[in-house]
Amino acid sequence: MAIPDFQSIMRPLLEHLADGEVHRNRETNEALASHFQLTEDELAEMLPSGYARLFDNRIGWAKTHLKGAGLIESPGRAKYRITQRGLEALAQSHAINVAYLKQFDDYKQFQSGSKTETTTESTASTDELTPSEHMEFGYQKIRQELEEELIARIKAASPAFFERLVVELLVSMGYGGSRKDAGETLGRSGDGGIDGVIKEDRLGLDVIYLQAKRWEGTVGRPEIQKFAGALQGQRAKKGIFLTTSNFSKEAVEYAMFIDSRIVLVDGEKLAELMIDAGVGVSKVATYEVKRLDSDYFDE
Repeated sequence: MAIPDFQSIMRPLLEHLADGEVHRNRETNEALASHFQLTEDELAEMLPSGYARLFDNRIGWAKTHLKGAGLIESPGRAKYRITQRGLEALAQSHAINVAYLKQFDDYKQFQSGSKTETTTESTASTDELTPSEHMEFGYQKIRQELEEELIARIKAASPAFFERLVVELLVSMGYGGSRKDAGETLGRSGDGGIDGVIKEDRLGLDVIYLQAKRWEGTVGRPEIQKFAGALQGQRAKKGIFLTTSNFSKEAVEYAMFIDSRIVLVDGEKLAELMIDAGVGVSKVATYEVKRLDSDYFDE
């Protein structure tokens, strides 16, 4: 089954704690994973940032809300147990969710002190995501839209601009030495499918041969074969083939099994590298997310 949202976890979580004993996070997470019959792949699914498992994150937020309403308590780090109010909630047959928790004054105070908690119930999707998920998935959506915008602008630009962009990107990633050196080598060859060469490091101990194509259609195996042949003609072992479109399955497989090391960079990867390297984009805002340091409060 799909990973449940944090509100759907609330009642099963209380049922797990119903014995009144103190339960550790790991034990609780394993019990809830079994309850919801989650697969190994589902349990391994991460938040977009990769810092935590999605299911564990949702359990954590379910605990935060239940604790805010006084239905559970935490007698120690990573330890939880049910309260009398939690037992009373379990004895009732209605759903235990955000709407139910709002009847408690403790929860109202918890909400008023939580700037990330939504106070509306206009859409189901709003209540299904935790605050951290709202931020992470929102960030991913902004990034995806930026990637699409970048590729559209690159395709509309001139071939000369694309060459300069490739230089800027590779130098920003640590290749090519200086921009002057990289600019001199890129575009000079024009020999047998090679657009240029660039230093692999600042000392120039090795070089990488480049092919940069602003294509609309899919780049097929013949183009990669032509580039590989050009590398062999130069007795070169390393190459990068960059395009604004994508590569066919046959092209990808061919590049994987030849002696020369050819890295394929499609439009999606190109935009991703540009954003990470800060090429063609500017920073609008930075948000620093912090979490409680439980060790600080241990006496």
